[in-house]
Amino acid sequence: MKKTIFVLGLGHNSLECIELAIHCGYEVVGLYHYNDTRTNESVHGYKILGSFDDMFQSGIVKGNNFMLSMGDNQIRASLCKRIIEAGGFVPTLIHPSAVVSRFAKISDVGVHISPFVHVMSDVEIDDNTMILTQAIIAHTTKIGKNCLISLNASIGAYTIIEDFVFVGMGALAISGKVSLIGHHAIIGANSLLTRAVPAYAIMVGSPARQTGENIQ
Repeated sequence: MKKTIFVLGLGHNSLECIELAIHCGYEVVGLYHYNDTRTNESVHGYKILGSFDDMFQSGIVKGNNFMLSMGDNQIRASLCKRIIEAGGFVPTLIHPSAVVSRFAKISDVGVHISPFVHVMSDVEIDDNTMILTQAIIAHTTKIGKNCLISLNASIGAYTIIEDFVFVGMGALAISGKVSLIGHHAIIGANSLLTRAVPAYAIMVGSPARQTGENIQ
C-alpha cells in the first residue's frame, strides 16, 4: 500500500512537486491552497480540498504527510513548523535520478531533491530546503534550513550557506572563494559569486556585486 501525502501551495512549482512525490512512492490524495477561492477545483485530476486554515482546523494534520511546494522560504518555514507542532509529518523527498553521496547528511524533514541533482560527499543539507533540477552541490558544503537552490545552480566546495538563502537559476559559487553565504541572502540568476556574501545581501551579476538588502 502506498504512503499518502497532501501537497500545499498551487504555484508554478506545484506540479513538479507532485511528480517528485509520485516518483518517491507517495500517492497524492489532495491539495491545499493559501485561501479558499479555489476550493473544490481540480488541478490535473487532484482536488483542492480547501485553504491552509481549513486544513489546520479540520484536524487532518495529525499523523499525515505533507509536501510544501511554495518557493517562498519564509512561508514554507512557517507552515512546516505548524504542521510538525500539530502532529503531522513533512518528509524528505529525493528523486530517484538524483545522485546523492552516501557520505552526505540530508535532514529527514522537508528536504526536496529534484531530478538530476548531484549532491557530493560531506555535504550537509538541513530541514526544509529545496534543491531544484540539475543543481550541483560540491563536496564539503553545508546548506542551512529553509533555503532554495534553483535549477542549474552550482555551489562550490567548502561553502557554508546559512538559513533562508535563495539562490537563483544558473548561479555559480566558486569553490574555495565563497566561504559563506549569509542568512536571508538572495543570489540573482546567473550570478557569479567570487567572495563571501553578507547576511541579507542581494547579489547580482558576473562577478556578483551587492545591489541591495533583503528587507524582512
